[in-house]
Amino acid sequence: MDKNDKAGKARAGLLLIGSPRFKNLSGPERGTYGERKEKAVAEILSGLDFVDVVFPGITYEREDAEKAIAQFTAEKVDFVIAEFLSWSEDFAWIRFLRDMPEIPMIFVNVAKDKMTFETTLDEDDFIDYLCAGTLVGSLEASGSVKRVPRKNMKIIMGTRADAVEEIRRFAIAAKTRTVLRNSSVGLLANMNEAMWSTYIDNYDLFTKIGPEIHYLPYSDYGAEIDGLDENEVKAWCDDLTSRYRMMDDVEYDKFVGCVKASLALKNMAQRNGIDVMVYNDIDQATFRTAGCRAGFYHEWFNDNLSVLVPEADIGAGIITYVLKIMTGKHVNFLEPFHIEDAYGTFAGGHAGPNDHNDPLWKDNVVIARDVRFAKTSWKYAGAPFAWYRISPGMKTIAQLLEEDGKYKLVCFMAESLPGKHLLATYSHSIFRPVVPVKELFGKILNIGATQHFAVVDGDWTKELGTFAEMMNFEFYNIK
Repeated sequence: MDKNDKAGKARAGLLLIGSPRFKNLSGPERGTYGERKEKAVAEILSGLDFVDVVFPGITYEREDAEKAIAQFTAEKVDFVIAEFLSWSEDFAWIRFLRDMPEIPMIFVNVAKDKMTFETTLDEDDFIDYLCAGTLVGSLEASGSVKRVPRKNMKIIMGTRADAVEEIRRFAIAAKTRTVLRNSSVGLLANMNEAMWSTYIDNYDLFTKIGPEIHYLPYSDYGAEIDGLDENEVKAWCDDLTSRYRMMDDVEYDKFVGCVKASLALKNMAQRNGIDVMVYNDIDQATFRTAGCRAGFYHEWFNDNLSVLVPEADIGAGIITYVLKIMTGKHVNFLEPFHIEDAYGTFAGGHAGPNDHNDPLWKDNVVIARDVRFAKTSWKYAGAPFAWYRISPGMKTIAQLLEEDGKYKLVCFMAESLPGKHLLATYSHSIFRPVVPVKELFGKILNIGATQHFAVVDGDWTKELGTFAEMMNFEFYNIK
């Protein structure tokens, strides 16, 4: 998928419904109902600069609703914002609900701080009173929301500031949904026979989440390695050694071998249009083909807003990609290793390629031997990798898995603590969760989980909750 389509703003269709009965009513000083509603539209639009708005004009008649449907469909909006500007006849609204193709929709109901009129005896005040009747319009409209049922309809009530914040989260979720529906997963090259709990149904993946899955054979991987341009290999080797310290016991030819294995993954993803590269890095065929496990994360994945994950876990790849699309940040991949109850912490990390490219934390990266495989018989046994101490700070940690045809999204907040490299072979950190560590993992164990999680800076739990609701996932925010 083109990176510009992933990175752009969400596209929102704006449906604002007014009353044709009131449209031309006029006060001597403040203009007609229609003119006052145009000012209200300008105020609404001024708060939506974080989305690309498709606005066909105020909807008064059935024909306006048909025009809105046609325009929203033609311009492929990611979601629709709907709001009654006052009480209004509901025939246009019902037609829109019935005929608009299925798409996420947020129905906004705004409470004003105070009214702009004193009494309704004055003609201008009376029209202001009519303009202020958004509650009666919304109440009338809400009945049709239930009687003309639609999926992905979210109803919100609050101030304009509340509404904007909810729309912002909804926009992030809707954009992520659209991106997923146009993305591709590449699996190299088969499911992980050591970790059956990570398996998901590929038909469900396409029909319920969106991405197509493509199986990438080891023969293609081998051909990519053999066909690498030596200048490209040298350029990346030089770039890595210029950025990161290399440990003294690293054998340079094995470093080059691992760079080749890693570069070939990037080239396969790029050549096949893959957005989520899912790499079975513990399959014996990987080692026979590449001579080692790839251990470097090419910056192309970040530049293209794509991701690379190990151990053939498609669900983990999807949640890593979701956080990538939502945040645009560097996203890491880990499994929790063990709890240290005395400190209220757990250690977590993962072998294989992990996103080590954040320029703010390049000093956290060391090129070090993959000691776990150093004594094997493979061609590049002990080949080095980018050993990353995951950056410090508050993190959102999340996972996605399938159970009996339904998806579960589990997330929690934890602080990644600063410190030295501790766990050889694993990019890692020590984490202190917001929820007491034993309570946290007790709850996750009772939910039923897998061991793989995506990790990103900041608190994205509300956005994940909105996304889970939109995608009909079971959502567990442990807090």
